[in-house]
Amino acid sequence: MTTIRDVAEAAQVSTSTVSHVINGTRYVSPDTRQRVLQAMADLSYSPNRLARSLRSSQSMTLGVLLPNSANPYFAEILLGIEAACFDRGYNIILGNANDDRARELAYLEVLIARQVDGILLISTGAYNESIALLAAHDKPVVMVDRSANIPAVDELFTANKEGGLLATSYLLGLGHRRIGCITGPSFLTPSADRVTGYYEALRSAGLPIDRTLVVTGDFQHESGYQACRQLLALATPPTAIFACNDLMAVGALCVIHEAGLRVPDDISVVGYDDIPLASYTVPRLTTIAQPAQELGRLAVERLVARLQKSDNTPPVQEALPVALVERDSCRRLA
Repeated sequence: MTTIRDVAEAAQVSTSTVSHVINGTRYVSPDTRQRVLQAMADLSYSPNRLARSLRSSQSMTLGVLLPNSANPYFAEILLGIEAACFDRGYNIILGNANDDRARELAYLEVLIARQVDGILLISTGAYNESIALLAAHDKPVVMVDRSANIPAVDELFTANKEGGLLATSYLLGLGHRRIGCITGPSFLTPSADRVTGYYEALRSAGLPIDRTLVVTGDFQHESGYQACRQLLALATPPTAIFACNDLMAVGALCVIHEAGLRVPDDISVVGYDDIPLASYTVPRLTTIAQPAQELGRLAVERLVARLQKSDNTPPVQEALPVALVERDSCRRLA
C-alpha cells in the first residue's frame, strides 16, 4: 500500500509538505503542490479522509447554501468558493434554497446533520433564524453577499449602496433626470442598499423622489420584464432605467425591444452584477461589476482561518468595492 512517505520521496519533499497539500493547512507554492499531486496520481495514492476526520474531529467538508442556483451571479461566487476549497483540501456540500426561507432552514439542518465543519451562507433573508440555528449547534458560519449587521458573525459582501449611487450618478452625468429603478426584494440587504444609493444620488442632484419610477422585482428576468412594462406605461416614461441586477436588466431590454424602442437611442439601461451574459446582450450592457469570485474565495479563507484557530480576531463585516463597467446600453441626452 502506498504511504505518504512514498509520495514525499517521489515528489522530493517532506512528509509534512505532503500533509499540508492534502489538508490545506499551510500555503504550499504552486510548483511544489503540483509535484505532490502528480506523485499522488502516479502512485495511485488516496488519503484516508474518513480516518483523518475521526482523528481530527474535522470532516474537511464545508456546507454552501445558495439562495437560487439559477442566478449566474451566485454561480460566479460558487466558482470562487469551489476553487478556494480545492486549493485547501476541502470538499463542499451544496444546497439551493430556491428563494424559500423555510427551505433555507431545512437545508441548514441537513448540513448540520452531515457534520460539515462550517457553513458559507448566502441567505434568502432569514438572517436571524439561520444564525440562531447555527449558533445553537455551535457551527461556524460566514455570511456571504449579505450585510445583516450581526456582530457575532463574519460577513463578507460588496458596497451595494455605493454601487446604487454610482449607477444613478452615471446616468445623471449623462443628462438623465427621469431615471426608473427596478429593485429587488426590499428585505434583502443588497437590494435595499442599492435603492438607498439610488435615492441618495437623486437627492444630491436636487431632484425629487418620484415613487412611480420605482418598481419592485425579484431579481429574475420575468420581474424585470414586467417592471419595465410598468415604467414604459407611465404618462411620462423614464429616459433611463437602473435595474438592481443584470437578470432584471435583460428582462427590461426585451420589453423595450418589443415596444419598438431602441437602447440606448430611446432609453438607457444600467444593470448590476456584471454576469458573463452582460457582455453578450444586444446592446452590450453597462453595469456595476461585483467581484463575485473574489467574494467566494475570501469567504472560504475567512471560514478556514476560524476553523483552524489561526484567526482569533472578533468577527468582521467587510465590504468589497464595486466598479462601473461602461458598454453600449447608455447614451448622453442631447
